[in-house]
Amino acid sequence: MTDVPSTRGAEVGRRIGVGLMYGLWKPRVLGSWRVPAAGPVILAVNHAHNIDGPMVMGVAPRPTHFLIKKEAFVGPLDPFLTGIGQVKVDRHSSDRTAIARALGVLEQGGVLGIFPEGTRGEGDFASIRAGLAYFAVRGGAPIVPVAVLGSSDRPGRLIKALPPLRSRVDVVFGDPFDAGDGSGRRTRKALDEATARIQKQLTAHLENARRLTGR
Repeated sequence: MTDVPSTRGAEVGRRIGVGLMYGLWKPRVLGSWRVPAAGPVILAVNHAHNIDGPMVMGVAPRPTHFLIKKEAFVGPLDPFLTGIGQVKVDRHSSDRTAIARALGVLEQGGVLGIFPEGTRGEGDFASIRAGLAYFAVRGGAPIVPVAVLGSSDRPGRLIKALPPLRSRVDVVFGDPFDAGDGSGRRTRKALDEATARIQKQLTAHLENARRLTGR
């Protein structure tokens, strides 16, 4: 039996995120009402900066369990991230424990946060891994695209690794959509088709978010 990440812990993480993100920067949140109020859902977030995950955790209307690379779970961060309901994943292997935990979140009607690009990059959804399609189809969860804009525009003066303090960061939530074709198939072909559908939807959302925010 795999331990399912704590929903209560994720709510604590959300409250910490609210305090930190609104205390250090000026988030502008658009479309958070689009996140279904109940039931399993996946937040698919572009990833251009290290604060993107904590920013979404802090501004999302529901507590979120992110899949986070195991390299981030170092020293005191390990028990902290685990305690706030985050999921450690080994990106270099088929991490069955992480998969089971992530599916457990969805089975319990929770919110799973995923960076579909797999790693931090341009944040433009140009390369999307098949894992997102697998969780969406297997977990029967709609995907809500999330665009974080402004986090990587320029480095801060005091701390180069962070955006300038009190700068504006836009977080735009899109309409939920189903990745599967309705058949429930989980073959390689079905997942490849679902991944292509996801990429199209996420790219369109990002373009729309940029138009909306002028970024």
